[in-house]
Amino acid sequence: MKKFLMLVLISMFAVTLLAACGQDTDEEVNGDDPVEEEVEDNGAAEEEPEADGLEGTITMAGSTSVQPLSEELAAAFMSIHPDARLEVSGGGSGAGITAAQDNAADLGAVSREVADDETGIDVHTIAIDGIAIIVHPDNPVADLSIEQIQAIFSGGIVNWSEVGGDDEDIVVVSREEGSGTRGAFEDIVMGEEELVATAIIQNSGGSLRESVAADPNGIGYVSLGGLNDTVKGLQVDSVDPTAENVLAGDYTVSRPFNYVSNDSEPLSELAQAFLDFVLSGEGQNVVEEQGFIKVN
Repeated sequence: MKKFLMLVLISMFAVTLLAACGQDTDEEVNGDDPVEEEVEDNGAAEEEPEADGLEGTITMAGSTSVQPLSEELAAAFMSIHPDARLEVSGGGSGAGITAAQDNAADLGAVSREVADDETGIDVHTIAIDGIAIIVHPDNPVADLSIEQIQAIFSGGIVNWSEVGGDDEDIVVVSREEGSGTRGAFEDIVMGEEELVATAIIQNSGGSLRESVAADPNGIGYVSLGGLNDTVKGLQVDSVDPTAENVLAGDYTVSRPFNYVSNDSEPLSELAQAFLDFVLSGEGQNVVEEQGFIKVN
């Protein structure tokens, strides 16, 4: 009997031991380590996005009015193509046309209409710069001709009564030298006339607008994107300063921003990709964000 009980106990111990070993084996087989390894392998299997191969430098010369917009467009383009670069030099619109004609630059920047005798180039309009002539909201004057605006800003007209307003001295407010908006205004409106020496100079469109908004006798100018209800945008030759009127060609205080390229040789792959980006929806959003009018 004692031997029989001993054998039973030994058998029960053996069964328990085998069960425990089996459980350990299952834990090793079904444990977390293989799953973790699979996750790590899957992570390693994810491939990095392939580079698109666009790299190198685009050269541009010409209008300093277009240059700030070009720099913003280049920054947006380079965020997509980090191996691309844009080098910009000034010299004016004429220099931009010459650079394109001579293949001295990939693109020339021109902030005016291209003349009929400026040949040998393809013209790509990328934006339109419209400029609103602004006065205080309480000013009764609502419409001026280009000739009257030129006379006011050059000092030939000095009192609002000369153009149908109150008998008050006109306070001219202008942007600083080097401002693209001032350059456009001088090209379109002033011609060969000089800005009146008594003009108040402001260093941004916002500060100019605030100056006019605070002075019932003030007059100034801002890009259409800077026009708001703190000031009144005047009609010019009886046409409202709106993007629609600019695009229709009815509002004349405006100009195109153009890129020009040599018409005898195709653009490089990189320069063409940049131009395509500029004219795309994303590029035109940058144009609008900078206060200009989209062309697409």
